[in-house]
Amino acid sequence: MPPEPTAPAAPRGATVPAQPAEPAEPAVLVRREGALGRITLNRPKAINALTTGMVVAVDAALRAWAVDDRVAAVLVDGAGGRGLCAGGDIRFFRDCALRGDPAPKAFWAAEYRLNALISTYPKPYVALMDGLVMGGGIGISAHGATRIVTERSVLSMPEVGIGFVPDVGGTHLLARMPGEIGTHLALTGGRIGAADAIACGLADHQLPGAALPAFVAALRAAAAAGLGAGGADTLARRYATPAAAGGPPALAADRAWIDPCYRYDSVEEILAALAASPVPAARAAGLEIATKSPTALKVTLRALRAARTLPGLGACLDQEYRISCVLLGTHDLVEGVRAAVVDKDRSPRWSPDRLADVTAGDVERFFAPLGADELGLGPGGAGGSGSAGEAGRQVGEAVR
Repeated sequence: MPPEPTAPAAPRGATVPAQPAEPAEPAVLVRREGALGRITLNRPKAINALTTGMVVAVDAALRAWAVDDRVAAVLVDGAGGRGLCAGGDIRFFRDCALRGDPAPKAFWAAEYRLNALISTYPKPYVALMDGLVMGGGIGISAHGATRIVTERSVLSMPEVGIGFVPDVGGTHLLARMPGEIGTHLALTGGRIGAADAIACGLADHQLPGAALPAFVAALRAAAAAGLGAGGADTLARRYATPAAAGGPPALAADRAWIDPCYRYDSVEEILAALAASPVPAARAAGLEIATKSPTALKVTLRALRAARTLPGLGACLDQEYRISCVLLGTHDLVEGVRAAVVDKDRSPRWSPDRLADVTAGDVERFFAPLGADELGLGPGGAGGSGSAGEAGRQVGEAVR
C-alpha cells in the first residue's frame, strides 16, 4: 500500500492551497483486498468532490499497484451512496482566483496526468459509476478499462454553467460520441442515464445497483484466481442488466434533430438552428444554452472541433490545460461558481453577457501555447518538462 500522502508542493507564486480541512477519516480509502486494489473516494458530504490531496492519493496508489505483482486488478468507487464523484472542488478554484493564487494549476496538472495514467493503466481498472458522476468524476472513470453504470447513474459535463470548459479529457470523449451528441451535451451541460452513457461510449455495462456487492465479491475472487481473457468485462456481463430492462438510449432517437442543429462551427448558428426547429426538445435545448457563459460556450465549441483532429487523449488534455490556466483569471469562472454553490441564486452575471461580444481573438487566447508551462502529455511532449510538469512531479513525489 502506498504511504500516506503529504501536501503537494505549489507552483511558482502559489500559496498553500486553502482547501477545506480533511475529515478525521482519509478523503481517499486505499487498501488491498487479496489481489484486488481498492480505491474509495471518501468525501460523501461533498459527493466525493476531488481535492488536490485526493488526486495525489489515487495517483500514488495506481503507480504503486502497477508494479506490484500482488495486485491483479483495481476497483474505484465512491462512499456515501450518492455518487462516485461530483467533480472538482470548484469553491477552491474560486477562492484561489479571487486572491490571484495559481494553486489550481497544480491541481489540474496532477489531475490531467492521472486521467492519462488511467487511460493506459496496465491492469484491469474497474470504475463503479453509481449515482452522480460529473466533471472530474468522468475523468477518473470514463478513461478506465471497465466502466459500470446502474439505474441510479447520472452523468454530466456541466462546466459551461459555471464559466468553465469540459476538461479531464472530456473534450476527447465528447468529440468522439456519435454524430453531434457530444456537442449537445457539452453546450447544454445535459445529464444522461445509464443507457445513454453506454451508447455514447462513457460506460460499458449496466448492472442493477443491488448486484454491485455480489459483483465486487466476484471480482475479488477472480482477481485472486488471476483474471482470464476479457478480464473484468467478462465478469460484468454475468451481472449486467438485460438491455430491455435497462431501457433504450434516448439520445439515439434525438439525433434526428441533434445532428442537423449542432453541425455548425459557431454557437450563434447552432442556436439559430435550434430556435427554428419544430421539435420542442430542440427549442428547449437552445433556451438552456442561452443561460450559459457566452465565453465558455465559444471556447468549448472551439475545443470540441479541435479535439476531433487531435491525435489522442494526451493532446486533448494539453489543450484543456491551456484553456483551464486562462480561465482561472476570468470573471466568468468566479461568477459562475458564486451563483452555483456560494450564493446559490442560479443567476450568474456573465461578462461579456452576449455571444456577439465574444470575439474570435477572445477565444483564441485560450488556445495559445504556454511555452515552458506546457503539460506535455501529447505526442512529442516531455510529459510536462516545464513548471506544470515540475508541479505535477512534486505532487507525486510527495507521496513516494
